Amino acid sequence: MISYTTDIGDLAVDDLAGFFVGWPKPPSAAQHLAVLRGSYRVVIARAEGQVVGFVNMISDGVLTAFIPWLEVRRSFQGQGIGTELMRRIVAEAAHLYSIDLTCDESLRPYYERLGMAALTGMGLRNRAACG
Repeated sequence: MISYTTDIGDLAVDDLAGFFVGWPKPPSAAQHLAVLRGSYRVVIARAEGQVVGFVNMISDGVLTAFIPWLEVRRSFQGQGIGTELMRRIVAEAAHLYSIDLTCDESLRPYYERLGMAALTGMGLRNRAACG
């Protein structure tokens, strides 16, 4: 059974190993934990105590938010966990004007099914900052 929580007070670095599979240079587990602790909102999915997915949001808390990461462990994908994580974090920010995210082209249909629309945007990546 999957449980969901916004409480990350007991989250530890060891809970976060095994995410970011396939990333060219993934963040370290310590960076991952620091990002979650510094986020405006976080929702964690657990199965038998193990963290199997998470989503985080950064925001000004007034009008805008950005969802930088949604990850579900590969062995738990296809079970609706990512969809439920997104549903919960968007509900946490229902008062905001905009919630944006960026994703690979292949993921656009997934986010469109969740009610998001494609936008034009720009970005800058410093891959040396990870790891």
